Formats: sequence, structure tokens, C-alpha cells
Amino acid sequence: MSTQRAARALIVVDVQNDFCPGGTLAVERGDEVVAPLNRLIGEFLERGEPVYKSRDWHPARTKHFAEHGGTWPVHCVQGTRGAEFHEDLLDDPRVRVVSKGLGDEDSYSAFDGTTLAEDLRRCGVREVWVGGLATDYCVKNTVLDALREGFRVRALSDAVRAVNLRPGDGARAIEEMRAAGAEVV
Repeated sequence: MSTQRAARALIVVDVQNDFCPGGTLAVERGDEVVAPLNRLIGEFLERGEPVYKSRDWHPARTKHFAEHGGTWPVHCVQGTRGAEFHEDLLDDPRVRVVSKGLGDEDSYSAFDGTTLAEDLRRCGVREVWVGGLATDYCVKNTVLDALREGFRVRALSDAVRAVNLRPGDGARAIEEMRAAGAEVV
């Protein structure tokens, strides 16, 4: 890890095959977040600012899945194609991967059960930019946890898409993030 101090970091949330069109828990137009996120990944890396990609990294059997008492269909199982990042999402050795959902917990936030907050502080980060999938679950929870951890937060409206289990969930999530103190840009 670089010892360079960075005021900002980019967090790319769960842009994985299972959350994109054709995946087992596809977010409508989820792949549309890739182009704006790639632009930002390039800009952040060029400036020497940290970039993190979070991923659901579930065991094959977890209470997170409906067949074992949870809410969701099987998705993002460790080592499967569905758990891989979208093939067009920029990959670079400087990008740090954060794995979540390793047990029976839901782990919607990139901060849940990870060392992300400590890593960001160690890098001198004060502000995080957050985009990815899905607006109304993992993005929202990552944004809210970042705020609770004391970071300034910019939620990237052109680089998020919602599940919308209930119509309007995505719009409500944006408002909830804004009300909590995130800047929606």
C-alpha cells in the first residue's frame, strides 16, 4: 500500500456479473455504471488517490440466500463467474478489493465486517466518492456507513442503478443519502 496521503478515495460498489444484465440478481441497466466508473477509476489512479472495489463474496450456503431463510436468490458465490467483476470494469493492480458477505450476515455496506474505514484513515482520506450497484441496498448502506465513520461523501448519481423491489426504492435511497449528509452529484 502506498504511503502517499490522499484526501479522497473512490469506492466502486459491487459491479459484479450477478448484478448486471443476465446475472442471477440483475439490476436493470446495471452495466450502465461501468463507463462513468471507469472514467473516475482512471482519474483517481492518475492522481494517486486510492480506489476500492467492493464485492459480495458469499459462501455457497448462507442465510443471506432465500433457500436458507434469507431474502435473496443465490448470487455472487465465491469463485463463480457471477461473483467476478463486470468484464468491462477497469482492473488495475493499484485497485484494492474489499470482500464482504463472507458468512451468514447480509453485509450490504462495503464497511460491514471489513477494514475499509481503517484503510481509508491510514491513507489520509477525508472524502469518499461512491458509485455502483445497487442504489437502494449496497450503495446506500456504504454511503450511510461512510458518513457514520466521519467521511464526507459524494454519491455519484450517474454511476448508480437501483433494484427497485418496490417502485421508487432508488429515488427514496437517494433522498435518504442526501438527508443523512451525502452530496449527490
